[in-house]
Amino acid sequence: MASSVDSTALKLSQLGINADFASSVPNLKKNLHLLSAEQVDLVKILLEMGQTHLFEHWPEPGVDDNEKKAFFDQVARLNSSYPGGLASYIQTARGLLADSKAGKNPFDGFIPSVPTGEVLTFGDDSFISFEERGVKEVRKAAFVLVAGGLGERLGYNGIKVALPAETTTGTCFLQSYIEYVLALQEASNKLAGESQAEIPFVIMTSDDTHTRTLELLESNSYFGMKPTQVKLLKQEKVACLDDNDARLAVDPHNKYRIQTKPHGHGDVHALLYSSGLLKNWLDAGLRWVLFFQDTNGLLFKAIPASLGVSATRDYHVNSLAVPRKAKEAIGGITRLTHADGRSMVINVEYNQLDPLLRATGFPDGDVNNETGFSPFPGNINQLILELGPYIDELSKTGGAIKEFVNPKYKDASKTSFKSSTRLECMMQDYPKTLPPSARVGFTVMDTWLAYAPVKNNPEDAAKVPKGNPYHSATSGEMAIYRANSLVLRKAGVQVADPVKQAFNGQEVEVWPRITWKPKWGLTFSDIKSKVSGKCSISQRSTMVIKGRNVYLQDLSLDGTLIVNAVEDAEVKVSGSVQNKGWALEPVDYKDTSVPEEIRIRGFRINKIEQEERN
Repeated sequence: MASSVDSTALKLSQLGINADFASSVPNLKKNLHLLSAEQVDLVKILLEMGQTHLFEHWPEPGVDDNEKKAFFDQVARLNSSYPGGLASYIQTARGLLADSKAGKNPFDGFIPSVPTGEVLTFGDDSFISFEERGVKEVRKAAFVLVAGGLGERLGYNGIKVALPAETTTGTCFLQSYIEYVLALQEASNKLAGESQAEIPFVIMTSDDTHTRTLELLESNSYFGMKPTQVKLLKQEKVACLDDNDARLAVDPHNKYRIQTKPHGHGDVHALLYSSGLLKNWLDAGLRWVLFFQDTNGLLFKAIPASLGVSATRDYHVNSLAVPRKAKEAIGGITRLTHADGRSMVINVEYNQLDPLLRATGFPDGDVNNETGFSPFPGNINQLILELGPYIDELSKTGGAIKEFVNPKYKDASKTSFKSSTRLECMMQDYPKTLPPSARVGFTVMDTWLAYAPVKNNPEDAAKVPKGNPYHSATSGEMAIYRANSLVLRKAGVQVADPVKQAFNGQEVEVWPRITWKPKWGLTFSDIKSKVSGKCSISQRSTMVIKGRNVYLQDLSLDGTLIVNAVEDAEVKVSGSVQNKGWALEPVDYKDTSVPEEIRIRGFRINKIEQEERN
């Protein structure tokens, strides 16, 4: 027994904690000899940061010793995965919790104004030249997919990237993204006259999605991408906070664990920085990093032109945006200028933008201008960053992003929380720490072309006020058909008008179900060059193009046509195609005999008759 007392005394002297202080945590003092030197250092941090409550319930040595050691394994992870460690996390939390309690406005002293950016019109000369420039640049880019989320909010139990973007071909989001990146890589290399460059593809995962994302890739041979091109980076969770003093919350199910929750997709910056990938990319001659989120099936239609804008305008940061109606529930990209000279271009949440404008000399707040839209474009959380300046900034911040805290208080006194809270950070808040000299802009594209996220389940979507976007699996799939139909219309095809139909309580426009592989039509110029003569497609039709050199010439389609062409085969599709086609049949989202990924759309495709050309 003496030896354990001696070793405890020795450990205390190493800790630099006097006996009086140690005796205020007697349960911990008795157990100190179980810990390694590194764990003793962690004890020191926790005690200095006022976290003695974590040890109050610890029993005598010999009881649950393995659990006590496991507790420090978790503390070590929480400490190493956060820039500046747990001490920094707790200090930041105390400051933010005090501001929250005081009701402090993070935008105090800032005057909002409309930033500069590029507003594009699909298919005009300027759009086409930006697209060309973007395809040229993309071989010097890396893509980062932020995919830490499960589909529970959608009524789907899998990972979101495994969800079909559309059910005509059943292509899931991840496959669609990878096929786009591969098509961009090939087109860009061809323009450069060589085939060497491989575009890096990074996926940020979480504990919830990591294993399943890897399984999805491996079981599908990485959807045609080389496994060496793909890198998964897993984000860790952060400690929960019990009160305004930032006392770490004990897990209700295990007294030897700290309760944790996700930190938000802003973690992607710190993960990229600590992984060493950014430096490798810079050494390899890359210039751009493109960030995007997990369930927007239209996104890649906007990428070539947006990257072209970044390259032409030399933007350090380019936020992709869509026109937004005043007060619409989507953040607005805003320039904020402070009396002290600070200035930034940043996403301001819609519920903060209107009061901010009213408080700073705009009595009407956020209103539509002569275009019928707010002058503050809608942020869609897709970012293009120039790699060099990005690395310079992260080397100052270590990848830490300005955080926020959103505690749910029990009452107006704001002294206690309904449940534990945590610090959160968002990917799009990266520009908050940039110097005023940074070139931060935006690129606005039509919503129909660039933005149809899938994030609401059928019940929530059905409650959305009429005229507002549903952002459901139903509307996301219909948006892909609408975009493809409108692109073909612009290229000269007579595409019939849509009909309105309701699925899962949502009234949507049903256009012809037109889909193509990215390698068929990456840019508007590509598509225009593959359409000639007088082509028409009826509303009930379905057309699937799987091949690069497929040319539509004087085609009249009323039914379903599937064109499969091997790599270099040139296929001319012409004449009249008429058959019974494929029909959409309503499905009730409560019908559990139907697979989830179909049920959440409210329809299934009945493949009655089709013509296949191989």
